[in-house]
Amino acid sequence: MKEALVFRKNGPMEVKIHTVPIPKPGPDEILIKVVVSGTNPKDWKFPDWMDAFDGKNTGDDIAGYVHKVGKNVSEFRVGDRVAAFHDYMTPHGSFAEYAIGKVHATFHIPPHISFEAAATVPLAALTASIALFARLGLPEPWLGNKSWATKPAGGVHVYGAATAVGSFAIKLLQKADIHPIIGVAGRGIDYARSLMNSEKGDVVIDYRDGESAIVQGIRDAIPAGESLQYALDAVSEASSFQVVEKVLDQTSGAVSLVTPEAPEHLFSTIRVEFSNVGSSHADDKDFAYVWSRMISRGLSEGWLKPHPHEVTPGGLEGVETALNDLKAGKASGVKYVLRVTEE
Repeated sequence: MKEALVFRKNGPMEVKIHTVPIPKPGPDEILIKVVVSGTNPKDWKFPDWMDAFDGKNTGDDIAGYVHKVGKNVSEFRVGDRVAAFHDYMTPHGSFAEYAIGKVHATFHIPPHISFEAAATVPLAALTASIALFARLGLPEPWLGNKSWATKPAGGVHVYGAATAVGSFAIKLLQKADIHPIIGVAGRGIDYARSLMNSEKGDVVIDYRDGESAIVQGIRDAIPAGESLQYALDAVSEASSFQVVEKVLDQTSGAVSLVTPEAPEHLFSTIRVEFSNVGSSHADDKDFAYVWSRMISRGLSEGWLKPHPHEVTPGGLEGVETALNDLKAGKASGVKYVLRVTEE
C-alpha cells in the first residue's frame, strides 16, 4: 500500500510517498481501508517542535471501510463505514491507503454522512468532549436536569469558537443545555454565530476588535450576579491566555487548554487543565469508548454536525500542500481533508 511520511531535518517539512506492507490489526484493533483522511494542526506542529522528524505518518482522522478486525472485535464488521481517531505518534496513521483504528476510538458513520464530513470529526470532537467533561467536570448531556448535575450559572467561555475543537465544544454544550456560551472568533465568526442560541444568552465576540473589547464583551455576557468559572481555550496562544486569565473567576475558575503548558505568570490562582486527546488511548480509554458512540449517535440524530471542510486535491500527494496551508493559517473555520482512495 502507499503511505505518506512526514520528514523534517534542518529545513522545511517534506512529505514522501512510500510503498509499505498493509498492517495487521491487533486483537482490539480494526484495519480500515482509508477513503478520506482528515488533517489537524498537530500534523505539522509535531515535526516543527522536534529537531529532527524522521519519516512519520502524522495523520490521525480516519474515515473509510472496515477491511479486517482483530479477534476481540465484535461490534464492527467487514464493510462497515467507520471513522476513528488514530493513536497519534504510533504507526499506521490515516495518511495511507490502510490505517489502524482502536475499537474504543472508532465509531460507525451514519448513512447520510459523507466520508469527507466524517473525517472532520474524530480528533476534534473527542478533544472537545475530554476538555469539557473529563477535565472541567461539566455535567454530560445524558444527565439531563438532575438536581445534582449542577450547571454553571455563569456559562462557559470558548475561545476559538470557529475552530474545529471550539465549534464541537459549542455543539456539545448545546446538547448538554449549558448556557450562556460565550465565544470568541475571527474570520469564522459567522459560522460560530450559527451554532449559538441567542435566546439563552449565547454570544460570539470578534477578536479582531482588540483585547479590551473582547474582555468587556465577555464580561457583559455573563449573567448578572454570576462569575465565569469555566473556559475552553481552543487556541491556546499568548493572546488567548491573556483574555481568559482576565475574565475567569480568580478563586474558582478553571480553563482547559489544547497545549500542555501555559505561561508561568498567568493563571496563578486558576485551575489549568490540558485536554490531551491522546489520553483517549491511555487513562481516558473508557471515556473515549463511551463518547465515540455518543458522537456516532449525535451524527445520526443530527444534533452533532461535522465541521465544514475543503478537499485538498491530490490524495496522498496533497498531504504536503495541506499541512503547509495549515501552517500558513489559510484554513479558517474549515478542516482540510484528503481523498485517499475511491469508494
